[in-house]
Amino acid sequence: MAADLDAFRTEVRDWLAANLTDELREVAARSTSVFVDKQHTLKWQAILHKKGWVAPTWPKQYGGTGWSEAERHAFASECARAGAPPLSPMGLRMVAPVIMHYGTAEQKSWYLPRILSGEDYWCQGYSEPGSGSDLASLSLRADRDGDHYVLNGSKIWTTHAHFATKMFCLVRTSREGRPQQGITFLLLDMDTPGITVRPIPSIADDHDFNQVFFEDVRVPVSGRLGEEDQGWGVAKYLLEFERAVAHSAGLKAALARVVDHARQLENGAGGALLETPGIRRRLSILAAQIAAIEASEDVVMAEVARGRNPGPAASMLKIQGTETAQKVQEMAVELAGDYAAVSQFAARQPGSNIAPIGPDVALTAVPSYFNGRAASIYGGSNEIQRGIIAKMVLGL
Repeated sequence: MAADLDAFRTEVRDWLAANLTDELREVAARSTSVFVDKQHTLKWQAILHKKGWVAPTWPKQYGGTGWSEAERHAFASECARAGAPPLSPMGLRMVAPVIMHYGTAEQKSWYLPRILSGEDYWCQGYSEPGSGSDLASLSLRADRDGDHYVLNGSKIWTTHAHFATKMFCLVRTSREGRPQQGITFLLLDMDTPGITVRPIPSIADDHDFNQVFFEDVRVPVSGRLGEEDQGWGVAKYLLEFERAVAHSAGLKAALARVVDHARQLENGAGGALLETPGIRRRLSILAAQIAAIEASEDVVMAEVARGRNPGPAASMLKIQGTETAQKVQEMAVELAGDYAAVSQFAARQPGSNIAPIGPDVALTAVPSYFNGRAASIYGGSNEIQRGIIAKMVLGL
């Protein structure tokens, strides 16, 4: 078995060397946003789709690879090691599993192939002004009118809504009973009349987030996933997949870059920063934390492979993965030193001919740090995740 896995790793490594372009490597290296821009991520998705490797976690019947958990982990690790850009998770890892579970035969046959190919590019309509982590308090109204719902309200912090062709969206179809009741899960087209997307620039000068306004937007009832007023269960199912993202491969690659920078930068005493005991100790602690996350992911993903939901373990991984990523980003900022204060938006754009100021780590350290602050908030804040663990695991 180990020999087979080694052969698989070699196959993946050789294929990446032949197919991962220098352009895509540069895009990944200079990316500081929540997601890589659509034009770049779809180039990589098209290459993977042609090979049949775009959806390692999907069942084979829907276009997945049929790989074992060990092979999936090996593939993710090799992609991170090679510097491949991440794919947008909204379609492939978030709404697709929910369509497989709750969708009709027609919805599966229509949406899933288009998600695989990248023909449809998705965004998530969950958060609203005043209803972020308290998702159950959402108020975007959807009134039934024959074969359509008529939507009025807004969504906020909608990542890549300005690129998206589709949205999966939670709407309020009833105000009776508990707040979790009366919520419906809809799939809709972003070019539907009445939808307006307005940008929300970030502190890192990136445009990832948007506010989306709905004014008498008519969405066919056929776009509903699951039953009317039962969307809270659908949303919780999706959030388990959002929170149970495999963090370890990306964390290991990010830490390796920090270690490499610490090896190249001087400590002021004629040696490398990596030789400084305090730096080595902190890097070692981070490496141990990432190893623990990797072991936990192996357990959770094995459960998913058996057809089981990640459950509260998804909350644990979300906390550990995002907070460890933030610690790695903090280390990168410290290594950048005084150069971290320099804004280099133009220099870090893919294909830029503007020379960066200072060490390479300074180019992306601060914008990555700023964008990384959101990781412990989106997908349900880490405080909410601790509440889930307290209730579902500890019985508090």
